[in-house]
Amino acid sequence: MATTPSDTQFAAPPEAREHFIRRLAFETDPWDVHEALAEGRAPFVLVDARSSESYARGHIPGAVSLPHRAIDRAVLTRFSRDVPIVTYCDGIGCNASTKAAAKLAALGFRVKEMLGGLEWWRRDGFPVEEGAAK
Repeated sequence: MATTPSDTQFAAPPEAREHFIRRLAFETDPWDVHEALAEGRAPFVLVDARSSESYARGHIPGAVSLPHRAIDRAVLTRFSRDVPIVTYCDGIGCNASTKAAAKLAALGFRVKEMLGGLEWWRRDGFPVEEGAAK
């Protein structure tokens, strides 16, 4: 017999709270990233994990281009391990931000992934800029 949502037990409130707090340690969203950037209080480096070509076609203002395929120890010498990193990519159909976050964590960086990527950033009406990485 198939399990339906009504058949699924709900977690006890303390377990549910712990689960959701843990998720927030790994994920953020465009609204929170935008607010932190707009207020000038972003305690993180924002990394666009897509290709350099995709970055040039449109990216979040202030984001650093760091294609996930190029991440290695040598490339990361320009980043401080004291500053957390938030990764993003195109959106729900892209996993470049997940791959980048996994590599960064493996190399000792604190990292979160921005859910929805550039797609949800645009959906929320936030600005996008064009141009190659400087």
